[in-house]
Amino acid sequence: MTGPTLEGRTAIVTGAGQGVGEGIARVLAARGANVVVAARRSETGEPVAQSIRDAGHSAVCVPTDVTKRVAVDACVEAAVARFGGLDVMVHNAFGGATPHRLESVDFDQHWKLMSRTGVWAALYCGQAAWPHLQTAGRRGRFLVVTSPAGIEGSSVLPLYAAVKAAERAIIKSLAREWGPAGVTVNGIAPVAATPALAAAFERRPDLKRDVEGRTSLGRVGDPADDIGVVAAFLASDDAGYITGQTIVCDGGSFLGF
Repeated sequence: MTGPTLEGRTAIVTGAGQGVGEGIARVLAARGANVVVAARRSETGEPVAQSIRDAGHSAVCVPTDVTKRVAVDACVEAAVARFGGLDVMVHNAFGGATPHRLESVDFDQHWKLMSRTGVWAALYCGQAAWPHLQTAGRRGRFLVVTSPAGIEGSSVLPLYAAVKAAERAIIKSLAREWGPAGVTVNGIAPVAATPALAAAFERRPDLKRDVEGRTSLGRVGDPADDIGVVAAFLASDDAGYITGQTIVCDGGSFLGF
C-alpha cells in the first residue's frame, strides 16, 4: 500500500476487532507499523491480527477492556515489551450508541457505557501512552476516533453527540499540553461501514438511503481505504505540524467548517 511510511513504529488501535478500528489497524500495518490489535475479546481481535500477519505484516492481539484502566495499562506494557516502545495510540473503541431521545433515555443503559468507552477510555489511553509517546525520537501521535455528531449534534443520539464533543475537547486540550514535547493529538470523525451500521441498514432500508443521500459523494466510507489512510497520514511525519484538529471523513455530509 502506497503512502507515508510508518516503518519501525509501533501502534495500538483500540476496538480493532472490527469496523473502523480494524480498517485503521490494517492500513497502519501495511505502511510498516507494528500493530497491537486491542480488542475487548480475543475472538474478534485475534483473527484480525492473524490476517495482518498472513499478509506479511506485524501484528499481535492484546485483549483489552478500555473501560478498565488496569487493562489499558497492561496493553501498553505488552506493546512496549513486545516491540520496544510505543509511537502511536489510536483510541477507537466505543459502545452503546443506539438511537434515543433525552426525555425517555435510560442513563444506565446509554450514558454510562458511552462515557466510559469514549471519554474515560480516551483519558486512560492518553495517560497510559504518554510516557512512551514523549520519549525522545518517538514522534508520538495520539489519535481519537470521534464523530461528526460531536460537532453538529444529533436529534436521535443526543448523549452520543455529547460524549463525542467531550472527546474533541480532550483532543484540543492534550494538543496544547503535549505540544511542547512534540507529541501531536488529533481526531478523526468518520462515516464508515461497520457491523453496527450494516445491522441498522438491514433493520431500516430507508436509513441507508438517507445516510448515503446526505453525503456529497453518495456513499458510506470504507474503514481502510477511506478512514485508515487518514489515520496513517496523521500518524506519519507528513502530519507533524498538524495537532488539535478533527479531520471529518464523511464524504461531504458535514460541511460546517
